[in-house]
Parts: sequence; structure tokens; C-alpha cells
Amino acid sequence: MHVSLSVPSTDRPPPAPGAYRLVRTPVVDARDIAVDASQRAVVDHPGGPLLVLAGPGTGKTTTLVAAVARRVRAGADPERLLVLTFSRKAAVELRDRLTAELGARAPQATTFHSFAYALVRAHQDRELFAEPLRLLSGPEQDLFVRELLAGHQELERSGRGPRWPAELRACLTTRGFADELRAVLARGRELGLDPETLGEFARRTGRQDWSVAAEFLAEYLDVTQAQGVIDYTELLREAVALAERPEHAGAIAARYDAVFVDEYQDTDPAQVALLRALAGDGRDLTVFGDPDQSIYAFRGADLGGILGFPDTFRTRAGEPAPVLALRVARRSGAGLLAATRTLAARMPLGRLPAEAVRRHRSPEPTREGGTVQVLTYPTAGAELANIADLLRRARLEDGLPWGEMAVLVRAGRHTIPAVRRALTSAGVPLEVDGDDLPLRQEPAVAPLLTALRVVAEAGATGPEGAGAALDAETATRLLTSPLGGMDAADLRRLGRALREEERAAGGGPPPPSDALIAR
Repeated sequence: MHVSLSVPSTDRPPPAPGAYRLVRTPVVDARDIAVDASQRAVVDHPGGPLLVLAGPGTGKTTTLVAAVARRVRAGADPERLLVLTFSRKAAVELRDRLTAELGARAPQATTFHSFAYALVRAHQDRELFAEPLRLLSGPEQDLFVRELLAGHQELERSGRGPRWPAELRACLTTRGFADELRAVLARGRELGLDPETLGEFARRTGRQDWSVAAEFLAEYLDVTQAQGVIDYTELLREAVALAERPEHAGAIAARYDAVFVDEYQDTDPAQVALLRALAGDGRDLTVFGDPDQSIYAFRGADLGGILGFPDTFRTRAGEPAPVLALRVARRSGAGLLAATRTLAARMPLGRLPAEAVRRHRSPEPTREGGTVQVLTYPTAGAELANIADLLRRARLEDGLPWGEMAVLVRAGRHTIPAVRRALTSAGVPLEVDGDDLPLRQEPAVAPLLTALRVVAEAGATGPEGAGAALDAETATRLLTSPLGGMDAADLRRLGRALREEERAAGGGPPPPSDALIAR
């Protein structure tokens, strides 16, 4: 309700002087949320499978929320609507927006993995598993893999274990090898490879390392199943197998009247298979994605998922699923948009309708501006120093708030720690998305672990081995961490002071300052 002054009409008596009349707030149609015609076409989609091509800033989340809201307001049961996305952060944002729009009638919005876990738990064999399956965290899975590899090393010494290639045996207990092996197993499972298939492929190609990896995969699956735990990759495969079993398939497929998916370009084959089990018979499935920004191949994402959507999810009449494109770009200025579209035009999307691709790649900008610069540097250190300089100049000279700047990296786990050290040393405050930073690389944890490792290695090798444990790079990292509390200027002053002492002591030219600092 809202209160308004009212002009008296001729067919009813005027209100008393100074009185107000209560007027019902007009009901806003969910379609009014969508502010342009291309978004409204998605909201008004009559049903069945639909692929929506949505570039950055074209309002895909707004459109998704509007489409869901329209169904609920038209009488759909919110519990029979499912909204899927790829990260916990995105799921929280979607839930918040749906709740703001629909209140207590908001449907379920969750990640693929959360949905798969709930599905597996709901249909878990109580006779086979006395306790509910427990989902392995990333660090726990690392521990499983490393312990199994340590066992392989012991068995190899006795001549009873798998025969890893000679060039890999020395690496079995290193963290880097465990990370690589874990990635190989994850990609293989995402592609649907079981140990037997991987082993047969290894025999055909003559790859002994893959053959042993297939044996390791079989052992890993046996151990995790015996202990009642499951990792993220295996979780999706288990959910797909469950949804495809004849005794469960009908009930699972009938559970939801409509499914919505955000960031569909990041799906892997297992997630596509799960969607086929949920809504693969021409029922309502609306997915939003941008094939020009599919960057998660290293996590198993397959661009073929979005390119093949029209044929994979056909209508009930057997026709390819329709494809629509959002047409208004609200985030990027015209200059920036033109640059990115020029690059995107070189990437083939031949499996999608040509007209839809053309409309997707020629959005209408709502404002001018935006520039693109390409800078190259001889070393990674020079690159990071220049990034810090650009950020500081934007803050000091242009008055741009720190919160309106961003640094994007290609591979978070391997790149973010170096970026963080460089920016922190330059006095640039920053915040890292928790999803992109493992616990062992958190700024409060990493220096402590490094210091403990150095002490342990020095203690194991004696004083003569301390120099190998604490090299120049490690010393610099410790001194510029919260443990050392120094910045780049402090290190330079320390290095100069040490070199002056060396000169004063005689004995020839002094070593480099970083070597002296480590010593």
C-alpha cells in the first residue's frame, strides 16, 4: 500500500478536507524487469529448450531472474523450478536477487556440485554406506593422492608396486607431481574415462605413465569408496549414473518443471549429461552463456557443450533448440566493446545459427569510451612492477578508489601468490576471491608454512644445508611477508648496507645484495 492525494471523481463524494485515500500499489508484471526487446523475448519464451547468447554486461542475470519471476507469478510452483550456476558466490548472488524479487517464493538456486551432492545423498544405498557420503575438500584430496603415491614409492622399493617410468620415480612424493596427477585424473573422469578405458588408451599409445595412472585411478576409487568419501569430479559422475538408472530416472526427471542454467559455456560433459537426465526430452531448459569467453578448459569445461546445445537439447517436435541473443551492452563503452568484438570475430562458432551469432557479436553500446592497451615486458617481475605502478597512478593522480580497480590473471592458483606479493610490497591494498586461493596460499598461512619448511630442512641437513633451504627468493618472500614486515624500500636499504659491510671487510667485489640478504 502507498498513500496518495486523490482528485475527487464525479461519481463518489469528495474526501473530507485534509483526508488521504489509500491506493493499492499497482502490480508490476515480471516482464517489466527486462528493459529491452531482446531480454523480453527471452522472458516471454513459451517453453521448451532455449539457448541465450549473452555477452558481458548484456543483463543475462537480470533476464534470468525476470524469466523465473514471470513463471512463479504465473502460478508455477517455486519448488519445481531449479536454477543452476557454477560457483558458490554466483549462487548466493542469484539467491539474493531471486529473494529480493519474489520473497519467500524464490526457487532453489545452487551450484552443480551442491545439487549433485543432494541428489546422491537422497538416493544413497543405506545398506552399502552406513554413514552419509562425505565430500572431500581440495586439501583432503591432495592428502589422499600424496599418501597413495608415498605408498607406491614404498612398494616400488620392494618390487611389488606399479612401475612408474624411471624419469618420474623421483617426483612421486613432490607436491607438484601430486597436483599434476590429480588434474589428469579429474580431466579423465570429466571426459567419462574409467580406469579400464584409460588403460586401454595408454596401451594403444604406448604411454607407460598413463598406464600407471589408470592403475592409480582404480586404486584411488577403491580407497575413497571404502572410506565413504567422494571428490567433486566423481560426485558429478555418480549423480549422472544415478539419474540414468531406470529405477530412478523417471522420478528425477519429473521432479522439476523448468531448469535454468547460468554461465553455460563453462559446463563439462558430466554436467551436460546431468542436464540431459533432468530436462533432455524437450522440456523447459533455459541456458545463458557466452561462447566467446569460455576460459575454463583447464577445469574440464568443454566449449562443445554450448556449441552443440541446439542439437543436444531438441524440442519435443524434434527441431533444434532455438537460439536468442541479448542485444544491449551496458557495461563496456563503445571503444572497448569494438576491440573485444574484433577479437571474438576471429573465433569460429559454426555450429550455432549464423544470425544469432551475428546479433550476439554486434551488441548496441549504451555509452561511449573505453580503451584497450597491450603492454609487453621482458620479465614477469617487470610486468608486476608496472601493474602496481599503473594502479598507484590511478589512485593518486586520477583519484580512482581502490575498490574500482581489478587485476585478472589466467591461472589463479599459480599466479595470484606472486601478484599478491608484488602489489602488497608496492603498498597496493587488495582482496583475493577466496574461491581462487587454496588455504596453504593464504597470506596468513603461506609465510608460516614457508618458515617452518626452511627451519625443518635446515635442521635435517645441519648448518651447512641451511643455505640450500633459504635461497634468495625465499628470503625475500619471508622478509616482505607479515612475518618480516619489510617492503621493497627496506630490502634495498638492507642490501646496500650489507654490500657496504662486505666492501669494508675487503676480499674483492661483494656478492649480489639478494645473496647477502639470504645469507
